[in-house]
Amino acid sequence: MGFDELRSRLDTLLAGQGRSTDRRAYLSGLHAALVEFKMAMGQSRDGLGPAERELGQERQQLVDAERRGRLAAEIGDAETARIAEEFATRHRERIGLLERKVAVIRDEIGYLEREYEVLAGRYQSARQGSGPPLPEAEAAAEFPDREFDALKAKSDREAADQAVKAQLDVLKKKLGKE
Repeated sequence: MGFDELRSRLDTLLAGQGRSTDRRAYLSGLHAALVEFKMAMGQSRDGLGPAERELGQERQQLVDAERRGRLAAEIGDAETARIAEEFATRHRERIGLLERKVAVIRDEIGYLEREYEVLAGRYQSARQGSGPPLPEAEAAAEFPDREFDALKAKSDREAADQAVKAQLDVLKKKLGKE
């Protein structure tokens, strides 16, 4: 489930909380939202490991390309040194993309954890009957759109970075450089 869908469902639940007189339905909705947040956090954490491994591999490939370039320069092989520098440049660019990707995933996990804690607090309060659900204005303030919009923008940049990578891979295959 994507952020937009999760956010939409949560907004719907919170917007309807003042109109609903069925406490059980409200608790059920909060519980379902908590489960969805847990699943989203799990999916994000599952994506973090492969992204970090890919970043490590890319860093190793950069080290290898730089080493090959130095060795080629030492023996006077200008063509091999030039090609090694091209690959090193590509690896540096890819490392930048992957570093941003890992940062976005970590930000996403942090965001989900904070939202989960807020929602879990609401769920516990509602379950214990300690106070009425928050009015709509307070609910909107508790889930600020700025933070969500910033996270979505980072996610969109990550998708664009992936598209660039895919295009680069296609070009590499066409040139036989892979």
